[in-house]
Amino acid sequence: MEPDYELSLPDEEYRGPATLRVGDDSLAVTIRVSAQFEPVEGRFRWAGRTTPDDDLCARVGGGLRKGLLTIPGSPETSVRLSEPDPWGGVRLSGAGTPPWFR
Repeated sequence: MEPDYELSLPDEEYRGPATLRVGDDSLAVTIRVSAQFEPVEGRFRWAGRTTPDDDLCARVGGGLRKGLLTIPGSPETSVRLSEPDPWGGVRLSGAGTPPWFR
C-alpha cells in the first residue's frame, strides 16, 4: 500500500533576490546558492555567489568576511564572504540549514 501523502523537500538550489546585512547596512543582492548534505557531519553545507556588485566587492576587498543573509520569507542566517571573483561577484558560504529551506 502506498502512503496517501507526497514527501516534499525544498530545492537544493536557490536563485533570486536576497538582502545581505553587513554592519549597519543592508544591501539588496541577487544570489545563486546550492546546498549539499554532509552525512559525516550530519548537517548541510551551502555555498554560492552574488551577481556582480561594486559596493560589496569594495567592502570584501577591504576585509569584510561576515554578514547576515536574508532570503524573502526566511530569517537572517550567518554567512561567510570570500574574495570577489573576476566577474565582480562575491562567494557566499554557510553551514547548517540553508536559509531557503525555512
